[in-house]
Amino acid sequence: MRLILVLGDQLSDDLSALRDADFSRDIVVMAEVMAEGTYVPHHPQKIALVLTAMRKFAASLQARGVRVAYSRLDDPETGPSLPAELIRRMAETGADEVVVTMPGDWRLLSTLQALPLPLRVLPDDRFICAPEVFAAWAASRKSLRMEWFYRDMRRRTGLLMDGAEPAGGQWNFDHDNRKPAQPDLLRAAPLRFAPDAETEAVLAMVAACFPTHFGRLRPFHWPTDRTQALEALDHFITHSLPRFGDEQDAMLESDPFLSHSLLSASLNIGLLAPLEVCMRAEAAYRSGAAPLPAVEGFIRQIIGWREYVRGIWALKGPAYLTQNALNHSAALPPAYWGAPTKMNCLSKAVGQTRDLAYAHHIQRLMVTGNFALLAGVDPAAVHEWYLAVYIDAFEWVEAPNTLGMSQFADGGLLGSKPYVSSGAYIDRMSDYCSGCHYRVKDRTGPKACPFNPLYWHFLDRHRARFASNPRMAQMYRTWDKMDATHRATVLADATAILARLSANEVV
Repeated sequence: MRLILVLGDQLSDDLSALRDADFSRDIVVMAEVMAEGTYVPHHPQKIALVLTAMRKFAASLQARGVRVAYSRLDDPETGPSLPAELIRRMAETGADEVVVTMPGDWRLLSTLQALPLPLRVLPDDRFICAPEVFAAWAASRKSLRMEWFYRDMRRRTGLLMDGAEPAGGQWNFDHDNRKPAQPDLLRAAPLRFAPDAETEAVLAMVAACFPTHFGRLRPFHWPTDRTQALEALDHFITHSLPRFGDEQDAMLESDPFLSHSLLSASLNIGLLAPLEVCMRAEAAYRSGAAPLPAVEGFIRQIIGWREYVRGIWALKGPAYLTQNALNHSAALPPAYWGAPTKMNCLSKAVGQTRDLAYAHHIQRLMVTGNFALLAGVDPAAVHEWYLAVYIDAFEWVEAPNTLGMSQFADGGLLGSKPYVSSGAYIDRMSDYCSGCHYRVKDRTGPKACPFNPLYWHFLDRHRARFASNPRMAQMYRTWDKMDATHRATVLADATAILARLSANEVV
């Protein structure tokens, strides 16, 4: 007899550990434990999603005759951690071995490997690109740029390929996408799901067990089983995919979702498979139901970025989580946990995160991530915040996106330049600036958007690293052409902002 451990982000019928099982003798173990909800203070909606989906997945296994030893968080017999539960179940059953699919969290893998129990770890082959395939690709490259990986993935999968050539004659349609958003009453909202009885029971338990965690638990409308996830996929393909490309980088105060899919959480806990989602999007293009630029931009997020960052995570191992190439050490500003700020964009992005456990990639990259990078925040603190507050955040996908793409903590392994900008980018891509205390057009002075002086301060203090970067050389030439007195004022204003942040004053 073996125990087949199924984790909360492994809710897939084709999971390798389940394929390996002999259900005439093996027992599936699933456990809701306090340690997995508190190693960072996960958003209550994220905890509720994972626990509800776990319960429904366990029920689906039991309906097929699979024996499942399921431990609920509010059961007094449930141990505080997964190791404690495995030891308890081994003692109960006399099992000979624990089998688990590779976790997407180095912390958890290390914890399981330290157990005084026979453990077998199987590959997580729910991804399109296996770690060894990514490692072979990386070994052949001087730089690990996602664009080249993405093109290889297109060839490997055949997605949006016309023979040996990319559909439409080009690989990337960014030039046709990424337009500023416009308010539109006809834009379709994402499909939302009313909580059923099981979900309501979990919501009540989460409210009682995690009362101090950042984030609002209700309203809760996420898909919590495969049937609902497929419905959400259908809705997105039909109603929102056609506009996805145009709006993928835009931000509106009045519409947190625009034409985004909201499928990443379902993908990341296993309710949907990446290839099936991409094939549905491609079919929409082939049938004429969605334009090629929108479909290409969406597919690139999955077989490009999603597979790429998982490859980076697996390739670089636990040491990747500790990198800090820019030696940033400032504390995360209290505004990230909901304290007051005069910056409308930051307030709206954090407020949306608090209420929905969701913000799309540009809000994460160019508002919260950009500001943290300009302010010199310790990347480990930024990483833990993103891991805690977003419903789709699991280490394998969140850490490379945060530490590499957003915070440049890996020194340029993942991105060729840091994603920093002044307030002009946010003004161009959103309507945040019109309602802000600060003036985005002001470069200096008490009303200047903090992004403006902080941007130049960042470039100035990291000049030795970035001045020779071809993608940043023009900005240094612009800085050098400024009047010396003006440059001094900009730096003084930025220093004052950083001092206020350090003193936890409202910025």
